[in-house]
Amino acid sequence: MPKPSRPIAVYHEHPDWFRPLFSELDRRGTPYVRIDARRHHFDVAARELDFSLLFNRMSPSAYLRGESHGIYHTLAYLDHLERLGARVVNGSRGFRVEISKALQLSLLESLGLKYPRARVVNHPAEVIEAARGLRFPLVVKANVGGSGAGIVRYDDAAALAAAVEGGAIDLGIDSTALVQEFVPARGGHIVRVEVLGRKYLYSIRLWSAGNSFNLCPADACQTTSGAALVGAACALDAQERGIRVEGYTPPPRVIADVERIFEAAAIDVGGVEYMIDDRDGELLYYDINALSNFVADAPRVIGFDPFTRLVDYLEAEAVG
Repeated sequence: MPKPSRPIAVYHEHPDWFRPLFSELDRRGTPYVRIDARRHHFDVAARELDFSLLFNRMSPSAYLRGESHGIYHTLAYLDHLERLGARVVNGSRGFRVEISKALQLSLLESLGLKYPRARVVNHPAEVIEAARGLRFPLVVKANVGGSGAGIVRYDDAAALAAAVEGGAIDLGIDSTALVQEFVPARGGHIVRVEVLGRKYLYSIRLWSAGNSFNLCPADACQTTSGAALVGAACALDAQERGIRVEGYTPPPRVIADVERIFEAAAIDVGGVEYMIDDRDGELLYYDINALSNFVADAPRVIGFDPFTRLVDYLEAEAVG
């Protein structure tokens, strides 16, 4: 494949998550530049670009690392680049979906796909009324999340009312949240479907012990048989949290649904998570991600290295 004449720009906030991507670019000798979203500025009068495309890897969970300022700056920057005609992988439309759980559910609703019942609130005083008609347990879920952040479970109406009265409801950095039914996942696992170029790439099933809301696939440190996985993205406490993973092929209708989701969301690279509701057997989509770290030790889990295919895609887009 021909190399791009100008470098590929990787715009990112986390210093470690994308080492496999950079390693693959280095191995091929593909020109690239890293743009740090944590400390960044741009000139709105600039008309020339010094890269062939920009790959947006900004994380909505940046606020957990004291970098919330980068999230909304990113929207302005991506929109500016697109007005100049730049090729942006995971551009402004997709990033808006990435940073809004409310937009994600609205998109699923528009596609006729099922999701955990939810209401959207912009003030803690609205939580009690929003919960009417929903089944407990409930979660209050921050609109801007990531890595399971900003999710609190309430087992009954009394616990929810006490949290409201005690000022314990946190709506997150944009003062918006979901009041949503907590779904017991059949078999104790969820499925994450990864997409590249808005087409199906692979799927995995994930198990987590306890009530953790963080099922990041890059954190997985064991297969379901208990064999250890290795990988730069593997979290230090993943084994203690009991995270297990296996490769999985979902039904064809799920693959078709997921590809429709990404086309509608204008997200090029990312993942969708779903589960089977153990109460009634319904398949529910519940999270759309434009940021994917891919599963740890992917060749052992899914049989190939997704970073190789990712760089194939980026190179093709850069010279296309």
